[in-house]
Amino acid sequence: QVQLVESGGGLVQPGGSLRLSCAASGRAASSYAMGWVRQAPGKDREFVAGISWIGGRTTYADSVKGRFTISRDNAKNMVYLQMNSLKPEDTAAYYCARGPEYSTIVTGLSEFNSWGQGTQVTVSS
Repeated sequence: QVQLVESGGGLVQPGGSLRLSCAASGRAASSYAMGWVRQAPGKDREFVAGISWIGGRTTYADSVKGRFTISRDNAKNMVYLQMNSLKPEDTAAYYCARGPEYSTIVTGLSEFNSWGQGTQVTVSS
């Protein structure tokens, strides 16, 4: 059983930056592809970014490409989401998610099977 705990959310002005962190615990946590998804009020949950289990391959939603960067540190069982040039439409609860074991790519919401509790990101002036 893998547990995922997010941190780093908060209130930021448009154009600002935040870095989200996800601590993964449990058996062989570092052997799974990981990702981030988000859900804004009144909207469906959507894929944000994914990273392969080794960390060499990343994928992004078109809406965040060029602004967000996903990374991981398997020695620490940590996954990160660096968010730059934030926009009001990025406001959402952000969830760390676990994908398939030993997966080299994650491209969509349906590939995740475990979720954290989420951390709120609010972009507003």
